[in-house]
Amino acid sequence: MSNTQQLEDLVTQVRRDILRMVHKVNSGHPGGSLGCTEFFVALYNEIMETNDSFDMDGIGEDIFFLSNGHISPVYYSVLARAGYFPVDELNTFRIINSRLQGHPTTHEGLPGVRIASGSLGQGMSVALGAAQAKKLNNDNHLVYSLHGDGELQEGQNWEAIMYASGNKVDNIIATIDLNGQQIDGSTDDVLPMGNVKEKFEAFGWTVLEIEEGNNIEAILKGMAEAKSKTGQGKPVCVLLKTVMGNGVDFMMHTHAWHGKAPNDEQLAIGLAQNPETLGDY
Repeated sequence: MSNTQQLEDLVTQVRRDILRMVHKVNSGHPGGSLGCTEFFVALYNEIMETNDSFDMDGIGEDIFFLSNGHISPVYYSVLARAGYFPVDELNTFRIINSRLQGHPTTHEGLPGVRIASGSLGQGMSVALGAAQAKKLNNDNHLVYSLHGDGELQEGQNWEAIMYASGNKVDNIIATIDLNGQQIDGSTDDVLPMGNVKEKFEAFGWTVLEIEEGNNIEAILKGMAEAKSKTGQGKPVCVLLKTVMGNGVDFMMHTHAWHGKAPNDEQLAIGLAQNPETLGDY
């Protein structure tokens, strides 16, 4: 895409997709999806270098892994809007035998999805394996991944984080959705994690922070800086400070919409706050 306004228009449309998808089946996770909409739109339309057609190996292109797979609505919407599969397939979200299950799966071969995810804490390990495979293949492209902040409470993350620096896996950019919320409440109430930046730095990572994680220009600038830090012997972490439920006022700043679908009236309010820009499916 050529300008920020086009990206903003896509953000608004993706928000509409998210709301309509979870409302239709009265199931899904709108809060984190809305909070990461700007990131996904920027990632797939400006940041990553991808091939014209999808293949599982991802050789000769940047690849992405979603670890916190419950935010599949934003993932599916952005993939569809980027041309990976028909936009009208979003109508099948969470329907039996659909390719668009509540958590991403691979057995139906949905273009854009390389791993089944949603079992929290595993995505970092997978992404690091893919990054090392790129090195073995002499492929200079990058691996991107996204993780929830509550997800960092899973111990496997820290084994992988230690492994990454110990093996100088410097072709990965792991982004943490730092919204301070998880399914049962705030991360500080469930299990305080202290200073996440200092933790990653103590494990030997280069860490950058994007303070305005729901601002397209801030994301583009921050991720460009992160890319400039790759290839220097250390893995790169981006702390993306977002607002859960961003763009829908009654969903913002609360864990209540982590996994709750809007009713008819709430859907109408949310859609009114995000006027159609590119056409609903």
